[in-house]
Amino acid sequence: MPDSVRTEHYIPARSAAPPCTVDITPESAGWSESSLRVVELDADAALALHTERDEVMILPLAGGGSIECMHETFELSSRASVFDGPSDMVYLGIGQSYRLRGTGRFAICGARAEVSLPNRRVAAADVPVELRGAGNCSRQVHNFGAADTFEAASLIAVEVITPAGNWSSYPAHKHDEHSAVESELEEIYYFEIADGTAGPGFGYHRVYGTPERPIDVLAEVRTGDVVLVPHGYHGPSMAAPGFHMYYLNVMAGPERAWRVTFDPAQDWVRGTWADQSVDPRLPLHRPTSIATARGA
Repeated sequence: MPDSVRTEHYIPARSAAPPCTVDITPESAGWSESSLRVVELDADAALALHTERDEVMILPLAGGGSIECMHETFELSSRASVFDGPSDMVYLGIGQSYRLRGTGRFAICGARAEVSLPNRRVAAADVPVELRGAGNCSRQVHNFGAADTFEAASLIAVEVITPAGNWSSYPAHKHDEHSAVESELEEIYYFEIADGTAGPGFGYHRVYGTPERPIDVLAEVRTGDVVLVPHGYHGPSMAAPGFHMYYLNVMAGPERAWRVTFDPAQDWVRGTWADQSVDPRLPLHRPTSIATARGA
């Protein structure tokens, strides 16, 4: 969407009031669980905040700082950009005042929660890194807040890096029903796109529904843009040739589980990955350990 016009499910960069660049609440999204705030701080500035009814996971997108909460200080080590490997993450439970201090851009992922779990810090070196897919569907996943790697009440959050020219969130999949094979999750996609040699990059993201629950989104995305997925199949996220793509996924629902069903017309593609290698450009950094998965 070159004209950056906000729609029901596409929110262009810097649509929020400073210091926020993104400020999505359950109320503004028209759902009940997931939230995301992205804030920019200059010169070791401090921002007083409160988790209220949400549990949150806070991580630097670029830069670094600290979180002061309940007489504790949690450090958020600096990273140059979202393409510089995983970052530290700090988890805070519901009903707490805290101070975010630092320089750079920070994501505050949130979800409504009924119980309060202990505040914790996950160091960047301890974030599980997964190489998922194969060939031109290869991508790199930082599972700092995945359902099977980190304990939380409701919130699920991960980072995904898609090399230039590749497709991720593919085959298209959905998680909008409660069943043995699917969990009901509201999802936020926050994008950053690497610059090319001549300027800013771009990509595309697709969301489409079923006859019973239609939705139709095909958005050109640039750094700072957001796509909301209340329901329906979503994918692919397409990185244009020449420009690496990053997205932060924030999800929550009645059950903290990530179960998906794939578009039956596309699911066969996963079967072709067994005979392909992972894109040799991955990982884009040098992790201490990685896992390889052929699934979605």
